[in-house]
Amino acid sequence: LGEDGAGLTVDNFITTLVVRTANALRRTVTLPYAESFDLTMAEWRMLSVLAEAGSLPFSEMVRLSATDKSLVSRTLRLLETRNLVALEAVNGSYRQGLECRMTEAGADLYRKSMPIAQKAQADMIRVLTNNERKVLYRTLQKLRHACGDDELDSPEK
Repeated sequence: LGEDGAGLTVDNFITTLVVRTANALRRTVTLPYAESFDLTMAEWRMLSVLAEAGSLPFSEMVRLSATDKSLVSRTLRLLETRNLVALEAVNGSYRQGLECRMTEAGADLYRKSMPIAQKAQADMIRVLTNNERKVLYRTLQKLRHACGDDELDSPEK
């Protein structure tokens, strides 16, 4: 591959390959278990992020979920109507921010769904050999680093 990328087709763009793979994984791995608990993909993501922390400012929910602000806001409001999360104004003022916390019902749903999610993810990860897993995780971390997105790196699996 030359520096100018001549001859590189859109189908071989790394962004195209990663997005197509992510969409296929989401559709075949994540969506079935999310839907089995009556959750959308966005709702599952918000619950997962919040479950790890227990309580987070709205701005951290946006950052950690790697989702746009408006989707996070809509999703959290939907989860609030289902009593899965609680949203509270900081010091009684929405101007100071919004604190998001998991309710007991949300924590219960998460505890029930997480083992199923872990198994579904593990089943897909185990399609790869140990060496392929190491290479994949290192490669993805290297690409994120090249994009300047290092802060959420996780250990190799």
